[in-house]
Amino acid sequence: MGDERREFDVIVIGAGVSGIYQINRLVDAGFDAVVLEADDDVGGTWYRNRYPGCRFDSESYTYGYSFSKELLDEWHWKERFSPQPENLRYLEYVVDKFDLRRHMRFGCRVERMQWHDDERRWHVSLTNGDEYVARFVVASVGPISRPIIPDFEGKDDFEGAAFHTYDWPKEPVELAGKRVGVIGTGATGIQVIAAIAPEVAELTVFQRRPNWSSPLNNSEISDEEMADIRSRYDKIFAACAASNGGFVHTPIWGFWDKTPEERRAIWDDLYTQPGFAILAANFGEIFLDEDANREVSEYIADRIRQRVDDPAVAEKLIPTDHGFGLQRLPLETNYFETYNRDNVQLVDVSEHPIERITATGIQTTAGHHELDIIVYATGFDVMTGSFDRIDIRGVDGLALKDKWADVTTTYYGLLSAGFPNLLMVAGPQSVSGSTNFPRAIEKGADWITGLLEHARETGIDRIEARSEPEQEWLDEVVTAHERLLFRRSKGWFTGYNPNLPGRGEGTVRYHAYFGGAHRYAKKIDDLAEAGYPGLDLSPSRVPQL
Repeated sequence: MGDERREFDVIVIGAGVSGIYQINRLVDAGFDAVVLEADDDVGGTWYRNRYPGCRFDSESYTYGYSFSKELLDEWHWKERFSPQPENLRYLEYVVDKFDLRRHMRFGCRVERMQWHDDERRWHVSLTNGDEYVARFVVASVGPISRPIIPDFEGKDDFEGAAFHTYDWPKEPVELAGKRVGVIGTGATGIQVIAAIAPEVAELTVFQRRPNWSSPLNNSEISDEEMADIRSRYDKIFAACAASNGGFVHTPIWGFWDKTPEERRAIWDDLYTQPGFAILAANFGEIFLDEDANREVSEYIADRIRQRVDDPAVAEKLIPTDHGFGLQRLPLETNYFETYNRDNVQLVDVSEHPIERITATGIQTTAGHHELDIIVYATGFDVMTGSFDRIDIRGVDGLALKDKWADVTTTYYGLLSAGFPNLLMVAGPQSVSGSTNFPRAIEKGADWITGLLEHARETGIDRIEARSEPEQEWLDEVVTAHERLLFRRSKGWFTGYNPNLPGRGEGTVRYHAYFGGAHRYAKKIDDLAEAGYPGLDLSPSRVPQL
C-alpha cells in the first residue's frame, strides 16, 4: 500500500450494503472517492455473519438494490428469504458488475479520525499506521458491526472452540458429535439454535430472557415467480416506500371493530404468511393500545405453547417483560420445535446465572455443563457502537463518543454538530434501525450525494450541523418513540444492553426514528429543497480562478 494515493474528495468507511451503494453513487456523480474496509472483502454484515441459519428476514426482492433495472433483471433470488452465502454472492456480483473494487481498499481498519479546521479536511488513521486525507468522510459503518461478549469470569480459560456469531470461522466448523452451548436467544441465537440442533450431539441453550418470535415461512422462488417479481419491481419498491417499515406489508386498522373470533382468524392467516406479515400487516393498534397488544401477545403465546411439548419449557420461552412486537422481532424456522428434541436443553440463566466459564464448559449456580464449543449469540452494541470503536475527533478535539455518552444527538441521523464534513449513512436516529435496511440506506446515500453535489456546485467546502436543529430532531425522535408502546421496552431501541457498562436499568438513548420511513423521506427531501436549513454551509477559502 506504500505507493497508493491517500488523498481524496471523499472517504467512505465500510464496504457493506450501505458503503457499496454510497461509493457507486459518488463515483457516478464524479467524485474522487475511496472506500476503506477493515475486512479483506466486501459484504459487511453478510461477510461476517457466516453462522448456520443466517439469512434475510425481509423478502429478498425487497432487500436488493433498486437503482439499476439491469441488475434487477439479471439477478434471480432463489429463496424468499435468502441465506448468507447467497447474500454475499449478490453483493460481490454488484461490486463486480459496476467495477467498484477499484475504488476500495481492504484490510484498512480505521482507528482514529481527526478534523483539521485549518485545512477543512479529515485525517483518517488506520491501525497499520497509514493515513488517508479527505475533504469529506461518509461513515457507512453499519448498525450491527460491533459484537459484544459479556465479560464472564474465566472466559479465556475455555479449552474448546469459542466465538461470537459475528466471528464465525470461515473454515467449516465440525459440529457433528459435539456438545455445543449457545449463549443468547435474540435474533441471531434463534437462527443458529434451530439450524445446528439436528447436527450436534448435545445442544445447551443459555437464555437470560426470552424473545417473541414468529415463523419465517420461507420458500423457494421459481423461475416463473421471479419473472413475475421482475415485472412488478416498480410496484414493490413503491409499496416499500409508502409503508412505515419499508416492507411490502401494510398495517390494518379497526382492532375493536372486529370480534375476538374475527381477530383470531386474521392472526391465524398472518401467522402462516411469509416474513413480518404477523407484525407489519397486523392491526396498527397493537403498537399503541395496551389492551390490543396484550391480546395479540396472548395469541402468540398460545402458538408457542402449541409447538412446545413440555409446558414448563414453553412458559420459559414466552416473554413476560414486553409485549409482542415491542422489541426487535426475530423470525424463525422450527425454533420452538427444537426444544422437543432429546439432545436440546434450555438453561434459564435468570434463575441460575452463569458463574464462570471453565476449561471444559460453563458453570451456573445450578451445576456445570460440559461443552466442546461455546457460541456467543450475545448481540451487538447497536447503532452507536460502530462509531464508538473509532476515535473520532471533531472541532476543538471533541470526541464523538463523549458527545454521545449520555444523549445521542444527530441532524436527522445524517450529521452531528461539532463534526463538520462527517456524514452518516444509517446513522443513529435515522430510520435504518426501524425499517427495511436497504430501503433506508438508499434514501440516505442519495441525500448525502445530493448534498455533496450541492457543495461542489456552490463552492462549499465545510458543512456542519447546528445544535438547535439537532435538538429539534431529537425532540421529534423522542415524540415518535414515546407515543408507541416501545417506550416501555428494554431493548436496543433505547440503548438498553446489560452486557455493556452503564447501559442497564434506566438507560434511555433514542437510537431509531419511529415516525415512519415515508415521513422521514419527506422530511429530508424538504430539507434539500429548502437549501439545507439547519446546516452551516461555508464557502471555500481558496480563491477561485
